[in-house]
Amino acid sequence: MKINETSRIGGVNPYQKQQDGKLIGLGKEKAKPKDQLEISPEAKELQAADLGTVDPARASKVEELKRQVSTGTYHVDAGKIAEKLWPYLK
Repeated sequence: MKINETSRIGGVNPYQKQQDGKLIGLGKEKAKPKDQLEISPEAKELQAADLGTVDPARASKVEELKRQVSTGTYHVDAGKIAEKLWPYLK
């Protein structure tokens, strides 16, 4: 009866190598590479174009909703939410 296959024993080896690398590097501090984000010129152009085409009616509605939320006068109609969720809950 075979308990362990020979190919399965080596599966632990990568973890051991990683641990050994950490022990060796304890004396030396390595600088970790930092994450970077680069936005392409095309994306910047699209963003600038999008900011210039704000619908005045929509902007005023958004401002009104922001004002209502900040003052605490915005009320959510639970009946409308329930109507929209009901088809998914059937």
